[in-house]
Amino acid sequence: MRTEQCSAATRPRKAAFQIVEPQVDDAPGGRVCHNRSLDPVAQFMQAATDVAATVERVPASAEAIAAAVSRAAPQAKRIAVAQPRDLDASLFEACRRIPGVFDSRSKDALAKADVGVTDAFACIASTGTVCVASDGEVGYVSLLPRMHIAVARTCDIVSRPGDLLRADCLGGKGLKRSFVYITGPSATADMGPLVRGVHGPHHLHVILLD
Repeated sequence: MRTEQCSAATRPRKAAFQIVEPQVDDAPGGRVCHNRSLDPVAQFMQAATDVAATVERVPASAEAIAAAVSRAAPQAKRIAVAQPRDLDASLFEACRRIPGVFDSRSKDALAKADVGVTDAFACIASTGTVCVASDGEVGYVSLLPRMHIAVARTCDIVSRPGDLLRADCLGGKGLKRSFVYITGPSATADMGPLVRGVHGPHHLHVILLD
């Protein structure tokens, strides 16, 4: 599954199906089981892997992030790095020096990009979801390239989707902006077998910062 639009006036939709495990939470676009005995970071990493995303945990430094981007997409020739909305811009300076990074933000240029790198203001442990601003540069860079790399802090992992609609969670950011829940790469089974990359990136990679 890929994304659901969310704003202060909307809430995550109810689940339509359930995987066979006892502990289940509502997730954007479906239901994902989780192990409540895991710490939030481990729980997020497990859930993200279960929905076909990949995850890497690195120190919170510009060099570590750039190295992680290069490892995730070693063959990428065109890379778009969005101006971060929530993380410190200095954390992305080394990424901008990776060969292949380009500055154009036209939809046509972004659609031809191999990789789009953005920050994410939150992650959801129970579903393996990352939450990314839907407006402006970050929205386009997360949606149009073939691969999306989302960078988030481990301290911004919350338990459930509904937590982001509380004023006491992450400073109420979820109530003050429009954003998308991104759970795994784009996928659809409307025409039969599951096909990835139809309505967005073929691959989601999450870089978690300690």
